[in-house]
Parts: sequence; C-alpha cells; structure tokens
Amino acid sequence: MKVAILSGSVYGTAEELARYAESRLKAAGLEAWHKSALTLEELQAFAPQALLCITATTGMGELPDNLQPLYFALRDRLPNWRGLPGAILALGDSSYADTFCGGGELVNELYEELGIHQVLPMLRLDASESADPQGDAEPWLDELIVQLQALQSQN
Repeated sequence: MKVAILSGSVYGTAEELARYAESRLKAAGLEAWHKSALTLEELQAFAPQALLCITATTGMGELPDNLQPLYFALRDRLPNWRGLPGAILALGDSSYADTFCGGGELVNELYEELGIHQVLPMLRLDASESADPQGDAEPWLDELIVQLQALQSQN
C-alpha cells in the first residue's frame, strides 16, 4: 500500500514525526513516502492509496506555512479520493484552548470534503504535557500500521 505522509511544521517537530512515521511504515512493509512542502502534482503522481497528515498548529489555529499551499490546492481541486483511508496526527498546545490542534481540525474538515475515511481517530499531542512526541505517537502509529495492513490484505 502506498502511503503519502503530508506534514506541516513550524519548529521541526512535525517533520521529525513524519520522518519517523515514514520509517515505521516502511519497516512494516508499506510503501511510505514523505516530502516536505509537497505539491498537489507530486502527491497525485505518487498515486497514494492512503494519506497520513502530521501537522502542527500556528497562530490562531492555522496550518503551518509549508502545508498551506497543498491544503488550498486540495480544497480548490478536490481530487476524487472518496473512500481513501487516512489518518491525522495533530500537534498543539492546550494552553491555547480555543485553537488547540486547530491545524489538525482543518485537515479533518478537508478529509471530510474529500471523502477520506479516517481509519483511526485523530491523535492530538499536547506540547504542554509531552516531552517525547515520538514516544507518545508510537502506539497510535502501531495501530495505524495494523489498520493499513488489514486494508491492504483485503485488496
């Protein structure tokens, strides 16, 4: 299964998590691919069979600058990805209560518009509570791998 990993990062944590997720998915036998500042054309050329988005939240609950062009291109063009499996790992800080993981919420809305089926509930990692986002994400990534492998074996 071809899994595209989209990432939006401000300070690098989401990028590190995306690279970590890519290595975990590859080790599990999935064809994972991550590229920072990915364009819609590059994403469509990869022809993903699943999407994983790992994003931070900036400003007033917005997506990081490096993910915004892809996000808006997807919203504008709405590729036919109905039924495509997906998952979202959102980074935020709960001290910003109203906008906590707002970037992830924007991607969640986009997934709904695109008809992407989330195979797991969105993981929200809180920077004010976690010193090890990679360790905190590991069980969720393990479950994502199980879900994607199950879907792969059905096809």
